[in-house]
Amino acid sequence: MAATIDLTLDAADAQALAAFWRTALGYIDEPPPAPFRTREEWHASFDLPEDDSVDDGAWLCDPDGNGPRLAILKVPEPKTAKNRLHMDVRVPGHGTTPEERWARIRAESERLVRAGGTVLEAFDGHHIMMADPEGNGFCVAATSA
Repeated sequence: MAATIDLTLDAADAQALAAFWRTALGYIDEPPPAPFRTREEWHASFDLPEDDSVDDGAWLCDPDGNGPRLAILKVPEPKTAKNRLHMDVRVPGHGTTPEERWARIRAESERLVRAGGTVLEAFDGHHIMMADPEGNGFCVAATSA
């Protein structure tokens, strides 16, 4: 049996970055773990410093349960270097022409720019390298045929 993974992103503003990734991935806020009814209740169960807020983190999940969970956690230090790991956001719709796939990739990157992302470089016909609002790199590409 294969292991499952969660992805964690460090952030200066966890809630703002979560809003971007909800839009990018179609994810939703993950419900708190049982037996807690709210994230605030769950957060209060830990012995944390008084200035540690539940808003310093966000937990997202694929509503269909297929993709990895995404945790976004506030950290005090800024991002200083290139990511050693990045996500590829795959737009659906294989089985069409290369031109149609490229048009879907471009349309998705434009949608993510409106959500706060930045285009870094386009590799015509293949993928677009982007950054989220805090500079974390990711690519937009088509799903495998």
